[in-house]
Formats: sequence, structure tokens, C-alpha cells
Amino acid sequence: MLVKWIRCTVVDRRGFERGQRKWAGLLGEPGFRAQGGGWCRGRPDVAHLFGFWESRAFYDSFMARSHDRLGSAQTGTFKDAQVRLFERKFDVKLGFRPTFAEADVARVAHCRVREGQAEHFASMQEKVWNPAMAGSPGMLRGVFGEAPAGEFVVFSLWSSAAEHGKYRADRVARLALRARLEADVAELDGAVVDLEPSWTI
Repeated sequence: MLVKWIRCTVVDRRGFERGQRKWAGLLGEPGFRAQGGGWCRGRPDVAHLFGFWESRAFYDSFMARSHDRLGSAQTGTFKDAQVRLFERKFDVKLGFRPTFAEADVARVAHCRVREGQAEHFASMQEKVWNPAMAGSPGMLRGVFGEAPAGEFVVFSLWSSAAEHGKYRADRVARLALRARLEADVAELDGAVVDLEPSWTI
């Protein structure tokens, strides 16, 4: 499965949200599984979108045929768009389904891993981080994805911002030490995203 993450700064909120409704045209596209997103909790002018496709081949076919037509409604409503693609490596909680049902917030963590550390980083994600997240009340489902050149994403859906906040407060610092995060990761960024139900396809 292919995971697509888009981050952009919105300059015309009303126009952007109106254009967002046009992406309902993704339904029926071969290989399309789901898309959703919302507004960054820390930066309310930044929108995040997350899309899921069965494979890169289906996604590339869509980009060549239909993308520009669907996206034209949002032309001029945003700037500084960053698009990243990741291949799903494994689930954060067993049985990941690309659905936004029951989720109020998404958490996306984007990591660039030091040369030679990708294998250790992925192993720590599987052995240290995943069990902790999967056992946290309010964590619904998630996926761990990889892109070339030591780039990874951890995408997770939570029932509420409060539940995600408890997980962060209680466990993240301790888990980072146990996983030797600083030894593996050269850059780490991400966001907590308040999901907009009307954007879910």
C-alpha cells in the first residue's frame, strides 16, 4: 500500500475547503482506498492530507489522468505544498485499515534516519514504539511507511487529542531513550492534525 502525505499553507481557507469537496471524485479511481485530513493543531493555517492507494502503479496512473482536473478547484488557495510518498512497511496496530472512522485527530511523525541506521530504527519501531502505541487507550490504528534514502513516516489515528496527549506526556521521553532515538534519527518533524470529517473520502 502507498501512503501519500501532503502538507501546505492555506491562503484562502474558504476556497480551499470548497475545493476540498471536489476530491470526492477520487471515489471509483482504480486502486484508491481512502483520503482524509484536517488542520494542524499548532499552525491553524497549515493543512495536512493523507491518501492511501493499493500500489504505486495505480497512483501513477491517477496522477497522469485525473489529478489535475480534480485539483484545479483549489488553484491559488494554498502555497508551499510538500508531497511525500511512502510504501507501507508494517502496521502500528494489527489490522490497519485506511479509514478515518471514529478518529478525531491524526498524528504524523516524519523521520530522516542517519546513514546505516535504517534497519535499527525500523526494528525499534516494531519492538518498542508499536507495542506502546498499540496499548494506549484512544489509539485506533496506524501504519509505518518507508521512502528511499532513509526517510520514514509513522501515521496514527486517535479517538481524541486528549488521549494522544496522555500518551505523549506519559511515555514518549522514556520510549525515546529505550529505542536510542537520537542515535538513529537525524531529523524529526511532524504534527497533530484535527481531522475535518467533510474531507474524508
